[in-house]
Amino acid sequence: MQKIRSVIVEDETAAREALKNYLSKYCPQVEVIGEAQNIKEAVPLLHETLPQLVFLDVEMPFGNAFDVLEACKDLQFETIFVTAFSEYSLKALNQSAAYYLLKPISIEELIVAVNKVQQHIINNEIFNRNKIIVENFRETKPEKQQVILPTLEGFEVVKMEEIVRLRGNGNFTDIYLSNGSKKMVCRFLKHFSELLPFPFIRVHKSHIINVNFVKSYNKGGFLMLHDATEIEVSPTYKDEFLQKFK
Repeated sequence: MQKIRSVIVEDETAAREALKNYLSKYCPQVEVIGEAQNIKEAVPLLHETLPQLVFLDVEMPFGNAFDVLEACKDLQFETIFVTAFSEYSLKALNQSAAYYLLKPISIEELIVAVNKVQQHIINNEIFNRNKIIVENFRETKPEKQQVILPTLEGFEVVKMEEIVRLRGNGNFTDIYLSNGSKKMVCRFLKHFSELLPFPFIRVHKSHIINVNFVKSYNKGGFLMLHDATEIEVSPTYKDEFLQKFK
């Protein structure tokens, strides 16, 4: 197996050196072929070296990670983001099924992320996830953002506005789309409860709905969607659900 040609983009020298040391010791399949400490250095470096993988700090001088990806949208590489906690950034990354590491970096999480990227490269499954990440970050209307759904067959990219409802199905989640199709996704319902913004709300331990598709509600505790699906609204979520329609 050829080594994964990689670039580190990180403005803090100590953090950059620590990551290089971790990679050398715990991820020998990674070859660091370049380093940059800000967007001004990163963009020409990535075009020059054409890496397969970029470790990309989210916040840097002169711009952020999303500016780097925008300027390199003609390139195709896997990205592992390295970031201090930022709720807005993490939501954009999670919606795009991106790999990220929170500072300080966990060696175990680093190994897992690198191994996943390696499998994508081995299986030739690289696609332009970076384009979706940038589009989601720039899009101010949540319903227009895209979400990557890991399915049993691979993945699907859908706009949030196309999702009618989600139903928990054991270790999986069934996602019903406005075109009548259903996708079985390899995630717990809780994952989507934390990920999807309004107009998605949880109405039952097994159900999340897009309120834009609600047709009616009766006092017996059931709502009707435009596709004639009837869903129970549990007492736990009833007040929150009704509040959205006041």
